[in-house]
Amino acid sequence: MSKELTLSTLFDGFRDKETIFAVAKKISKLAEKLPEKMYIMEVCGGHTHTIMKYGINQMMPENIDFVHGPGCPVCIMPKSRIDAALALANMKDTILVTLGDMIKVPGSNGSLAKARGEGCDVRFVYSPTEILKIAAENPDKKVVYFAIGFETTTPMTAALIDRAIAKGIQNIYYAINHVTVPEPMCAIMDDDETKVNAFLAPAHVSVITGAKIYTPISEKYKVPIVAAGFEPADILKAILMLVEQKISGICETQIEYDRSVGFEPNQKAKETVERYMEVDDFFVWRGIGPIPKSSLRLKGEFAHLDAYKVFSDFIPKESSDDHKLCICGEVLKGKAKPYDCKVFGTACTPSSPLGSCMVSSEGACAAYFKYGKSI
Repeated sequence: MSKELTLSTLFDGFRDKETIFAVAKKISKLAEKLPEKMYIMEVCGGHTHTIMKYGINQMMPENIDFVHGPGCPVCIMPKSRIDAALALANMKDTILVTLGDMIKVPGSNGSLAKARGEGCDVRFVYSPTEILKIAAENPDKKVVYFAIGFETTTPMTAALIDRAIAKGIQNIYYAINHVTVPEPMCAIMDDDETKVNAFLAPAHVSVITGAKIYTPISEKYKVPIVAAGFEPADILKAILMLVEQKISGICETQIEYDRSVGFEPNQKAKETVERYMEVDDFFVWRGIGPIPKSSLRLKGEFAHLDAYKVFSDFIPKESSDDHKLCICGEVLKGKAKPYDCKVFGTACTPSSPLGSCMVSSEGACAAYFKYGKSI
C-alpha cells in the first residue's frame, strides 16, 4: 500500500460519517445527565474551523455550547507590536520577515502588506529556517524576524537563533512576540463574567509542552480539560470525554490526541527555548489587555540580537485603538460570537478586515464568514 493511500485512509477514518454521527448521538444521550449547561471553550482557532466546517456545533444538544478562545497568534497581536513591525520594515537596508497571515493584520497606519506595496522589503516564510538563506544572500542588509506564535512555533525561533549563531550569521535580529497558552486560560477563568466551564486544549501546543501544563488550571478552577486533535472525530471524542467528566464530577486534564501528545514536554524543544528566551512580565493581548507573564523575550545576554532593543529609537511609543465597531476583544474572551458584531460580513470581511479575528485563517470571524454566519 502506498504512503499516500495510507494517509488518505487514516484521515478518512477520522472523518467517517457513521463514526461522527454515532459519537454525536452518544454525546446527546449522555448530555441529558449533565448537571449544568456546558460552555466549552476551544482555545485554538484550528478547532473553531473544524467545528464550523463539519457542522459539529449543529450536532450538539441545547445544553452544550461552544465558546471561542484567544488561541490565534495573529488575532491577539496588539497594534503596538504591528506598529513596531511597520517601523522596523521602514528602516533603511532592512528586510522584515514574518509568518503567513501576520502581513495582513491592520496596525495604526496600515498593514505589513501595505508597507510591502509601498516599497518595503517584507517577506513571509513557511519556516523560520528560510531566514538563514535570506540573511546569507543579503549580508549588507539587516534581516529582522518578526517572530509570532504560541508554544508551537517558539522552538522553531529558538532553533533559528541556534543555527544562525553556529553559522556565524550576524545580520539577523529578532522581534520576539511569542505568547503562552495557560496564562490567557487563567485570565478567562478569573473573569467573573465568564461562562466557560470546560476546555478543548490545543493540539499542536500540547505536542510541544505536554498536557501537564493544563493540570494546575483544571485543579484550581475545577474545570475538565481535554487536549484534542483537529479532525472531527478527534473533537467529538474530546467533547464526549468532557461530558463524561462533568457527569462524574471529575475535573482533570485528559488527552484525546494521544497519538501525538503525552503529559511530559518535548524536552529538547524546551531546553532550546530556555537557552535563549525567558518569561516576559508584560504583554498586551489585542482586545483583551495585559496578561502578566504570558509572553517571552530574548534573555539579556542576547540583547545585541533583540530588534526591540537594538532599534528602539525607530519604534513608536503610542498606537491607536482598535476600530470602535470591532468586537474582536469580546470574541477572544468568549463573551461574544462573530455574528454579534454589527460590521461582520459587511464592512468587515477577509478582503477588507477591520479586526484581527477576520484576518487570520485561524480567526473565529474568518471561520464564521467562510462556513456560515450562525452557530
